[in-house]
Amino acid sequence: MTQKLVLVTGGSGFIAGHVILQLLGQGYRVRTTVRSLQREAAVRAVLTEAGMSGGDSLSFVAADLLGDAGWADAVAGCDYVMHVASPVHPGKVANEDDVIVPAREGTVRVLRAARDAGVKRVVLTSAFHAVSWGHPHREHAFTEEDWTILDGPGVDAYGRSKTLAERDAWDFVAAEGRGMELVALCPVAVVGPLMGREVSGTNHLVQRVLDGGMPGYPNLFIPFVDVRDVASAHVLAMTAPGAAGQRFLLADGPAIAMRQVGELLRANLGDAAGRVPTRKIPDFVVRVGALFNPELRSLVPDLGYVKKPSNAKARRVLGWQPRPAADAIVAAAESMIRTPLR
Repeated sequence: MTQKLVLVTGGSGFIAGHVILQLLGQGYRVRTTVRSLQREAAVRAVLTEAGMSGGDSLSFVAADLLGDAGWADAVAGCDYVMHVASPVHPGKVANEDDVIVPAREGTVRVLRAARDAGVKRVVLTSAFHAVSWGHPHREHAFTEEDWTILDGPGVDAYGRSKTLAERDAWDFVAAEGRGMELVALCPVAVVGPLMGREVSGTNHLVQRVLDGGMPGYPNLFIPFVDVRDVASAHVLAMTAPGAAGQRFLLADGPAIAMRQVGELLRANLGDAAGRVPTRKIPDFVVRVGALFNPELRSLVPDLGYVKKPSNAKARRVLGWQPRPAADAIVAAAESMIRTPLR
């Protein structure tokens, strides 16, 4: 029987790389997009270093989220599409459209191409940013029924981009999908083993704690999930019978204090954690700094707020079993210690 063919968009990315590894490891043929085929050799080298098996079953197509060229070739003959590619720029950006436009236009562009090619199901990588931002602080377990309030406090361009892109995806499938299935995955802060020498996503936070770039810990709480578990959720969502038409939160559990990240590194890394800070930064210091620093300003609404995402649906419908967030944080740091970073 012919192996199923899966398209993974944005093959040079952190999450996409781990998705590709798991798909190939399970015997799928994989096609991935890069903005230029000149990137193919470098991406293959990174995947090989990360333990890729079945590399002969991996192929590349050039395609950009902001243009139509290449997408028909990318989806041709595919059984499934994993739309992972999206600009990742949390915090303050000079021009919000640089983040929002590619996310929205690219999502609809990929869905339209997939529909026209007869793809059965698309798995969309959304984010917790599309679920929990802008809400008033309260005792609340966030579920898949929650959506980010776009004009609420603390919502940045990235949060708007993920929320609007996911809503666009659901609207497109409902109005023009012609029976194509959609699943949306909403991971919390993604950390874990590096893909190559680049530090991506929330791994930057772990890096700043590890190398002492963060002088102390503001009173912030972050929910974490391991990138390998995010990848496994993508593979599960691709074929799970009950997943079609659903969104899933991906988290290990409630948010943990930033100071606990440092405590985990000091407890597990010995001398390599010598630069990890120990002091806390009082709320009033952050609030005063926020008067002059836009990055600090975005933190103020969440000071002292412990978000509680529920993973019950992912466990029940997908059979998803995430590892502890502590393991993901330590694995991220260990890979940084092993890898000469750029």
